Amino acid sequence: MDLQYSEPIVHKPKAKHTATILILHGLGDTGHGWSDLALEYRQQLPHVKWIFPNAPTRKITVNMGLKMPGWYDIVSFDKINGMEDEQGIKESSRYIQSLIAEEVKAGIPAKRVLVCGFSQGGVMALMALREPVEVGGILGLSSYLPLHMAPTIVAPENKDTKVLMCHGTADPVVKYEYGQISVEKLKAAGAKVDFKSYPGIGHSVCPEEMFEVAAFWMTCVGTA
Repeated sequence: MDLQYSEPIVHKPKAKHTATILILHGLGDTGHGWSDLALEYRQQLPHVKWIFPNAPTRKITVNMGLKMPGWYDIVSFDKINGMEDEQGIKESSRYIQSLIAEEVKAGIPAKRVLVCGFSQGGVMALMALREPVEVGGILGLSSYLPLHMAPTIVAPENKDTKVLMCHGTADPVVKYEYGQISVEKLKAAGAKVDFKSYPGIGHSVCPEEMFEVAAFWMTCVGTA
């Protein structure tokens, strides 16, 4: 499938560039939907370059085949293994790895690059664990791990990479239990993962969650 990935939204660092954060949006969204984070956190993280990639437009089976931005196709939300489009996941993973490679070429070590995402974007962030490139940290918000990939999810290079998963207990789209199962599978595969729950929160983020996300970012890349 020949899909086009449009240019990502990029916010340059306020100070000397020493780290990069990639934020991967969810199904039907674009990088613009999350790009305000760069403005919100530029004081706390002045050394960070922010990259907000855009998923290609594709037919999404669960949405009656309508075309919309998506990192991969989703067949069903009813069970965790009904969401898997392995070809699409791998194609988008290659694209995300190319963005990391560009940062390395520009002089930023891969271990100073954080890969973060919401929902479908969180799945793509977790896929960075499979690659033989050590990244600085991985964040999945309201997300899950494709179960058939679980046994091989952690490459030796990323066995010590910090992973944070955050999930609202009232999520009607990616069910909270999917997040719980995913964390169990990640731990079984050897990932260094932490899991945060937010009572009553649906398929979205909340201020308490973003406070912990910011703390995670600062733990991974510091404040300068």
